[in-house]
Amino acid sequence: MSLSIIMPCYNEKLTIESILTRVRNCQPDAELIVVDDASTDGSKEWLQNHTTIFNFHLICHSKNQGKGAALQSAFPLVTQDIIIIQDADLEYDPHHYPQLIKPILDNRCDVVYGSRFLTKQIPSSSYLLAYLANKFLTQLTNLVTPLQLTDMETCYKVFRREIIQSLHLKETGFGIEPEITVKLAKQSYQILDIAITYNPRRYHDGKKIGIADFFWAIWCIFRYRFLN
Repeated sequence: MSLSIIMPCYNEKLTIESILTRVRNCQPDAELIVVDDASTDGSKEWLQNHTTIFNFHLICHSKNQGKGAALQSAFPLVTQDIIIIQDADLEYDPHHYPQLIKPILDNRCDVVYGSRFLTKQIPSSSYLLAYLANKFLTQLTNLVTPLQLTDMETCYKVFRREIIQSLHLKETGFGIEPEITVKLAKQSYQILDIAITYNPRRYHDGKKIGIADFFWAIWCIFRYRFLN
């Protein structure tokens, strides 16, 4: 099976070259789609000048819309069998790709989530609040669905192409994470957690998800489970 990688990008000029290098070192021939969500720090211009060097298709939004909108711009364009989502920072390491893809290749599941919490890594004090918020959202998702996930909010979500292209997604921001998960659960797709390592960054380093996104995620869990 062939691989497509989707990378949303918003103001990641400090990390975009490093993460693209890591991706291409791990997957030199994979289809790569980068979506710049109206960056203002020079990320868009850098990407426009490096599409050939790193061999990726670039989509540029004229205004900032959010991670969900970036993913929705890319999903219909994917042509390969398996899709993996990769953030444009350095929190998630592409060396995990083979282990994330293998369960789908082996027909053990339909979807793979790369879990930050299966390694029993002790969170640092600067990451503790985000860690607890992620654990709460995961447990809430498990409570209202048949799933038994350990990390619902993970970036590393891996799908067969036809599955993600069939979901009719609506969320333009970080609410895309619970929306995808709940809709997968409602269609009884089998999701498997795989342990990954994780290098969390702090807000002054560019982390963008915040407290408002936490409460919106709660709303999305209930909305897409009971109202949609």
